[in-house]
Amino acid sequence: MTFLTTQTEANGPALVRVQELTKRFPVSKGFFTRSQSYIHAVDGISFDLGVSDSLGLVGESGCGKTVMALSILGLIPSPPGEIVAGSSIRFNGEELLEVKPARLREIRGNEISMIFQEPMTSLNPVLTIGRQLTEALELHLKLDGAAAVRRAIGLLEMVGIPEAAARINDYPHQFSGGMRQRVSIARAFAIEPRLLYADEAFTALDELTAARVRKDLLGLIRETGITTLFITHSVPEAVDIAQRILIFGRPGRVIREIDRDKELENGKSIAAIEIMVRDGLQTAREAMIAEGTAEDMTAEDVQKIKAERGI
Repeated sequence: MTFLTTQTEANGPALVRVQELTKRFPVSKGFFTRSQSYIHAVDGISFDLGVSDSLGLVGESGCGKTVMALSILGLIPSPPGEIVAGSSIRFNGEELLEVKPARLREIRGNEISMIFQEPMTSLNPVLTIGRQLTEALELHLKLDGAAAVRRAIGLLEMVGIPEAAARINDYPHQFSGGMRQRVSIARAFAIEPRLLYADEAFTALDELTAARVRKDLLGLIRETGITTLFITHSVPEAVDIAQRILIFGRPGRVIREIDRDKELENGKSIAAIEIMVRDGLQTAREAMIAEGTAEDMTAEDVQKIKAERGI
C-alpha cells in the first residue's frame, strides 16, 4: 500500500521526498531452524515534505512512526534492519540510500537536528551544558572558543533559560526536566539546520511544563521557518504543531492524511480537526485489534478475535 501526500507547491521542490519506503526485520521461525520470516515495520510509505513544512506522525506504539523517521536519518543499523529494494529517501535532491556513511554523517551533523523524548538520555551527564553546545558550534559552524561561548549563551537565552551566562557551566543534573529539554532544543537549533526531527519531545515533562516548552518551540519553528518532522501520541500536540498529519494504522502503514491548514480554510475549527484525528486513530486501532497487532490489547479484545476466527 502506498500513501502519497501532496507536496506544498508554494514552497517549491520537496526538501524530503520518501517513496515506497519499506523497512523490515528478520524473525527466526524456530530455535532449531535457520529459516526466517520478516516483520515489516514500515510498509511502502511515500510522502513529500516541502521547505518550511511541518509533518506530524501519530499512531499507537509499535505502529512504525519512529522506525520510519530513524530510517530517513540512517540511524537503524543494517543488519538487523533492512530497507527493501525500490525504496527511496531523498534529502534536498540527494538519494540518502546511496551516499557513503561519511556523507550521511555530514548531512545529519550540518543539516538535520534531533530532539529526543528524554533529555537525560541525550545530554551527556559528565559535560557542562555549555560544552555540549559549543562542541557542535566549533565542529559544524567552525566558531572559535570565545565566539562559540557567546553563541551558546545566546541559544540558552533564546529558549528561555534564566541567567544563561551564569548557568552555562552547570551540568545537566543541575537543571529541571523542563530546562534540560530547553537545552536540547537550543542544541538542535545551534547549527541552524534545515530539518528538525522531534520524537515525543514533551512526553517526559509534566503537563504545564510541556505546554510552556511546546509553545516556545512552536514560536522558534515559525520564526526560523525550519522544516519539521514531529512524532507524538498527543492529538492536541499534532494539531498545534503540524500543518499535515499522517495517521499510522496497521504496523508500518499510513491509513489517512489530514491537512490542517486546508481544513481550517474550509471552515473547520481546531477542535473539529482534533476529532478527525481521533476518529482516524480509533479506526486504526480497530484494524490493529482485528489483526491481533495492537500492542496493549485487553482480554476482551483477545476473546473477540477468537470468537470472530472460531478459535
